[in-house]
Amino acid sequence: MRIDVLGVGFDNLTMAEAVEAGACLLQEEGCHYVVTPNPEIVEVCRENPAAMAAVNGADLVLPDGIGVVKGAAMLGTPLKEKTPGIEFAAGLMARMAKEGKSLYLLGARPGVADKAAERLKGQYPGLRIAGTHDGYFKEDAPVAEAIRASEADCVFVCLGAPKQELWMAKWGEETGACLLCGLGGSLDVFAGVVERAPKFWSDHGLEWFYRLCKEPKRIGRMMKLPLFLLHVRKEKRGR
Repeated sequence: MRIDVLGVGFDNLTMAEAVEAGACLLQEEGCHYVVTPNPEIVEVCRENPAAMAAVNGADLVLPDGIGVVKGAAMLGTPLKEKTPGIEFAAGLMARMAKEGKSLYLLGARPGVADKAAERLKGQYPGLRIAGTHDGYFKEDAPVAEAIRASEADCVFVCLGAPKQELWMAKWGEETGACLLCGLGGSLDVFAGVVERAPKFWSDHGLEWFYRLCKEPKRIGRMMKLPLFLLHVRKEKRGR
């Protein structure tokens, strides 16, 4: 049973359990996809029914960030812990490397996915990179066909929300992959283009503030967090 936070149903898993669930999906028949909503994405879903359907239609819905965890606790339905998408991806790649699975990287600016691929091959010996494609494409079908031709087992879809969630819901089966994971700006981190917040900031739920300090232009997006908490309080009163 999922934990409802403003209409988005989150799977109540530890990081280890989430990685195990993702690894199991890679072994199952058919196409599956994982989403990692943070408060900003939850707010997008509240305003966009198609995005809400795509998120809730995922096989795994993981809380990316402390904001969602705090919101669930405020509503009296606590989640076990935050499961950041980039950490989930790292755990999944470690499993894939051991099993010889292949990965396709989709998203970011031209050249970033290629750079990420080279770094990941060094970090995860045994991980096979099936292919890459930047996120600046106009036609979806050729991209899905390229992924199918690569015979990738898994695809990291890093197109930003809600584009990546909608893309996975619509085109996932066309890729032929067993598993697709919506991971926002993770490719920039994997490529070394963007530095992730130091462990101290992450451990104390301040990764969002670190990113804001590094990129002040994100202030508009960051304002979604207090809005999210206001909506949680309103939901709590309604319950």
